[in-house]
Amino acid sequence: MTGNDINTPAHKRDLTRRKVVVAGGAAVAAVGVGGTLAATANAGQSGKGAGASASASSTSAETCYKLTSETTEGPYYIDADKLRTDITEDKEGIPLALRIKVIDAETCKPLKNVAVDIWHCDALGIYSGYEASSTGGGGTAPTDAPSGTPTGEPPSGAPSGGTGGGGVHEEPTDDERYLRGTWKTDRQGFVTFRTIFPGWYRGRCVHIHTKVHVDGEWTDAGYEGGTTCHTGQFFFDEESVLASAEVEPYSTSTTERTTLTEDTIYDQSGTTGGLLKLKYDKNNIAKGVQAFITVGVDPEATNEGTSL
Repeated sequence: MTGNDINTPAHKRDLTRRKVVVAGGAAVAAVGVGGTLAATANAGQSGKGAGASASASSTSAETCYKLTSETTEGPYYIDADKLRTDITEDKEGIPLALRIKVIDAETCKPLKNVAVDIWHCDALGIYSGYEASSTGGGGTAPTDAPSGTPTGEPPSGAPSGGTGGGGVHEEPTDDERYLRGTWKTDRQGFVTFRTIFPGWYRGRCVHIHTKVHVDGEWTDAGYEGGTTCHTGQFFFDEESVLASAEVEPYSTSTTERTTLTEDTIYDQSGTTGGLLKLKYDKNNIAKGVQAFITVGVDPEATNEGTSL
């Protein structure tokens, strides 16, 4: 897909399938922007607003974190069908290396071999899988916000009075799957994805969606079974977003932007709510961004993110 094909956001989800299919061969190893990433993610991740408290410190002497905030899955989820760490495909944008560490929030021990999904829009606010539904002029209001005043007409099937608790599921309209991927954590609980800095669309600040799945089986066919123990979103501070907006193709967007403080999903709790720790050249963000976060989960919980 080229930049000429980009219109405006139209993003739904597929809630039901929990099977990951390996597409097109071996997964690509992620490489940090501008070099190898640090060995640890220096980002404190704390808990759900009403959530469980942190407990004993880890044997590795790292801080023990509370549960990471759960959020809505949003309407644009497609249960992962790409086992890979490089999810960029041909999308233009600022290179982003996203390094995630997944730990048990109670014991602080890293969780190895768990499946981590991420998905997000491209530099102009388009999600793969729903390009045909784009309407131009900034698109319809997203339906992943659980509350607040809608900024446009909801997609067909959405509740008529607002944006809906978790969006309304509709099948994808195309086979595109750029900026979506799944991979497993290593024995230290780390997984790194190579992608681009996301753009924005009406009604939401810049963000990346994520899910963590445990107790499934990695097979030749992919990742099967298991439970979704965490559904969340990662967020970018305003300084980095404003810097990205000066770089093409982000700078060509005429879509109204929602700031971090205006967003109805981000709970304003910093790393607790998914705010990423970022590293980049403040004078030249176009060279690339490194993003880090530690995600504390309850591996015994089920958090699909469809009823928030």
